[in-house]
Amino acid sequence: MPPKRNKEKPHLNIVVIGHVDSGKSTTTGHLIFKCGGVDDRTIEKFKKEAEEMGKGSFCYAWVLDKLKSERERGITIDIALMQFETPKYDVTIIDAPGHRDFIKNMITGTSQADAAVLIVAAGTGEFEAGISSNGQTREHLLLAFTLGVREVIIAINKMDTTSPPYSEERYKEIKKEVGAYLKKVGFQVPRVPFVPISGFKGDNIDTLTSNMSWWKGAKVQTGEKGKEKEATVNFLTEALDNVTPPTQPFTKPL
Repeated sequence: MPPKRNKEKPHLNIVVIGHVDSGKSTTTGHLIFKCGGVDDRTIEKFKKEAEEMGKGSFCYAWVLDKLKSERERGITIDIALMQFETPKYDVTIIDAPGHRDFIKNMITGTSQADAAVLIVAAGTGEFEAGISSNGQTREHLLLAFTLGVREVIIAINKMDTTSPPYSEERYKEIKKEVGAYLKKVGFQVPRVPFVPISGFKGDNIDTLTSNMSWWKGAKVQTGEKGKEKEATVNFLTEALDNVTPPTQPFTKPL
């Protein structure tokens, strides 16, 4: 049974997008676990089952990847929805597939979202594959913007796999290149937080990591247009709470 919605908190629909194998399902699963959307026993069960299949690092991804074919192939095929709470919002998170064969499912998920989390893999060669002209990093950002998503969070994932691990230089390099593309597409870059994370290890998911001493948070503009103020975003749940949801046109005719 899905958890009951908290009617006291405003509701937010978030879609998780990005290139295939960037760690979307693992990051989303770990985020749901940290926010209490799934219990320890379930994670332990997934860990055991994943290890038996020789896919030990997929245990968090299995929170969302429930199809047998998804688990065997290690990729997301269909969109998956789950609920959890941050300090500010009642969140429905939509895990979208990154593989280009399932782009229709990604479009379905993104069309329902108020904001997007773009997962970018920081590993050597992985970021370059995603940002290349035929990679899904560019395609997903452009599709999200076309479908009306104006708020985006960039989660620079797999920081534990950079060389050296948790490299500030690699973070800056990715931020510069993705930032330039965001501007080209039409996003308001000063409003976009770039958060370095490790979806598998749990760095900067819901608390500040001790593995990146150089990380002092992302300075971003927040609030309604014309009433912006500066905020510091340290980790992923803080970035979600910093989202300004789009206003619903209740007063307009159908």
